[in-house]
Amino acid sequence: MPFYRKGDVRIRYEETGSGFPLLVVPGGGLNSRISNWQTAVINAMAEFKNDFRCITMDQRNANGGESTGPVPVDNAWDAFADDQLGLMDHLGIREFFFMGYCIGGCFAGKLLQRAPRRVVAAVFCQTVGHRPEDPDVMDRHSRQNWLGDFRERRPEVSAETIEKYFHSLYRMQPDFLYSVPRDFIAGCRTPLLVLPDDTASHPLQTSIDVASLAPNAEITVFPWREPPDLKVRTIDRVRTFLKSHLPMRAAAQ
Repeated sequence: MPFYRKGDVRIRYEETGSGFPLLVVPGGGLNSRISNWQTAVINAMAEFKNDFRCITMDQRNANGGESTGPVPVDNAWDAFADDQLGLMDHLGIREFFFMGYCIGGCFAGKLLQRAPRRVVAAVFCQTVGHRPEDPDVMDRHSRQNWLGDFRERRPEVSAETIEKYFHSLYRMQPDFLYSVPRDFIAGCRTPLLVLPDDTASHPLQTSIDVASLAPNAEITVFPWREPPDLKVRTIDRVRTFLKSHLPMRAAAQ
């Protein structure tokens, strides 16, 4: 059960497989944690361990996880990126693939903005995003599914801090991906693959917009979870997409 520590941040992570690094982030909103792979629509740690060096982590302050740190009142998405990039630095990894589920789409946007030379290609799987007819959906889900248990564990964190945290997450960039604006994705030349979804917090339109705006983006069919044969082909497409973007020196090895 390894940990990466930097100052007052502690991040639990796991690794499996070998080859070019693939950082994979499970869904679960603010409760994105390693144990969520057990119920994920695609268990990336199991599916891709024979192809890549798969790395995953409990996100900072996820209930049921073991990663802890301050609650940022400003630039909350950057704090997550700091943890993710810090872990890669800790492991001695410069370049890597990224695959983010659910809230991981917002993480992907911020990583692409912060470290465009390090993220070689990225997969957006069932990304969260702004839903115009229900603009409070992510704020509401965070209060319902994360806040109560977090306050029990961390009663010293004030209500004012929590409100500023939610504002930074969901109100500072209230359109599209929350973490980055449309203009950034429109100018992002990193290869992207989008696996759409259409649930309350995973708007189909956000996935379509990412794939439409990014100049080097691909998108899978939708829906893709059923029948089982289609899901298998979708998993193979993710594998093929990532392998097609291996840096030349990594492919040669």
